[in-house]
Amino acid sequence: QVQLVESGGGLVQAGGSLRLSCTASGRTFGNRAMGWFRQAPGKEREFVAGINWSGITTTYTDSVKGRFTISRDNAKNTVYLQMNTLKSDDTGVYYCAASKFPTIFPTISSYDYWGQGTQVTVSS
Repeated sequence: QVQLVESGGGLVQAGGSLRLSCTASGRTFGNRAMGWFRQAPGKEREFVAGINWSGITTTYTDSVKGRFTISRDNAKNTVYLQMNTLKSDDTGVYYCAASKFPTIFPTISSYDYWGQGTQVTVSS
């Protein structure tokens, strides 16, 4: 069993930055890839970024490449999402998720534990 708690969302102006954190409970955190997803109003949940179990490999959806950085600290059971140069299109609820696997898969079905979500609102 893994429980995930996100924090760090909020309201920011376009061009600003936010850092999301996700802290996990459970002994299997270090064996799992982790992902960040987001869901905008009226849209489907989409993959944003993923990181493998060791933190060496990361992947991003095209729209955030060069602006977002995912990282993890396995000693603290925490994964982060640094978001820079935010745009209004980045607005949505951001979810942290723990993968069933140690490697990254950008599909929702690959993740079996989810946080409650944190709201990110970017004003233009």
